[in-house]
Amino acid sequence: MAHVQYDFDCVIDRRGSGSFKWDKYDRDVLPMWVADTDFPTPQPVIDALKARLEHPLFGYQFGHPGIRDAVVDYVQRRYGWTITPEDVIFAPNLISAINQLIKVIGVAGHEVLLLPPIYPPFIAVPPNFGHSIRYAPMSVTTSGQRLRYELDFDALEAAITPATKLLLMSSPHNPTGRAFSRAEQERLADFCLRHGIRVISDEIHCDLILDPQIKHVPFATLSPEAAANTVTLMSLSKTYNMPGLQTSFGIVTDKTMRDAIMAEQNRHIVPGLGALSWVALEAALNHGGDYHDQLIPYLRANRDTVVDFVEREMPGVKVTVPEATFLAWLDFRDTPIGDDPYTHLLERGRVALNDGKTFGPGGDGFVRLNFGCPRVTLLDGLKRIQRTVAG
Repeated sequence: MAHVQYDFDCVIDRRGSGSFKWDKYDRDVLPMWVADTDFPTPQPVIDALKARLEHPLFGYQFGHPGIRDAVVDYVQRRYGWTITPEDVIFAPNLISAINQLIKVIGVAGHEVLLLPPIYPPFIAVPPNFGHSIRYAPMSVTTSGQRLRYELDFDALEAAITPATKLLLMSSPHNPTGRAFSRAEQERLADFCLRHGIRVISDEIHCDLILDPQIKHVPFATLSPEAAANTVTLMSLSKTYNMPGLQTSFGIVTDKTMRDAIMAEQNRHIVPGLGALSWVALEAALNHGGDYHDQLIPYLRANRDTVVDFVEREMPGVKVTVPEATFLAWLDFRDTPIGDDPYTHLLERGRVALNDGKTFGPGGDGFVRLNFGCPRVTLLDGLKRIQRTVAG
């Protein structure tokens, strides 16, 4: 396929397109919240969808020729992870998959372990099935205005009880942007195995590692024991900006666990992928390389823009330096708007971010900022934030 050059500086008007991100707020509000980017979907995906639209029928489609092999090849290429086509499962999105998995893996009365601050749906899902939540907050250190979060193993040991049976984690971590090292994850895997805690690892941001010296390590690749204890969830929706196409998949190498998951899927509680979803997923898996290679340096420059701007223009504000994702986590507690930065920034700054309070313990006084946008848009948002903080 011919090389495609992408212009991530191009501003695309998304209002009125059905975009949840852009149509939720008034027109004078700049949305920098929900985690889809403002970049075009890769051209090979668009071309594949156009070709599929030439056929006049869109019937039921339970699978797609070669799609499992494409996933196998993708994770081998990206992570050196050898799996089989039988290890791959599909779901329209990760949240529906997590609902299904918690239902399959746990029983009412079990506890789910979370590592806050954490992606808000992780907090919402376990109660659907009678599970309570145990929090093991990540530890945070400060250097100047920069924040760094790490796993806190003392907090993990203190959080669990004999009823704690499942760890729901995001790796890379949302919202802190940590790309956990192999050593960190090996210690976490040992902890989970020692305590009989199964792992659901949401690795939806795995392709968005921003620094060349850092590599994503899938949790299930740590050891055969970790693989048997883990369900890995992935999606190309963040990397290739196609969340509305519902293209998630999972990797389950343990046959017993996989059979239980498939039995639940066969009850038709979670729908399968649609005809266009299969096409988009295959095109991104097989032909998304040009896009990814150009996207990462652009996002890295955007991240550096955020950090540099905060340090130059926003005294009192602290910020993570994300190793992955297009999400920054900002601490306003030492500023005049620290009581409720989300509301102040929305009402006075006319910029919409994610409210840190929704991310569980440790989120008060914080917001999450999506920097997956053209740089002119990013600078507009940062200036709105700066003016609000300055009063």
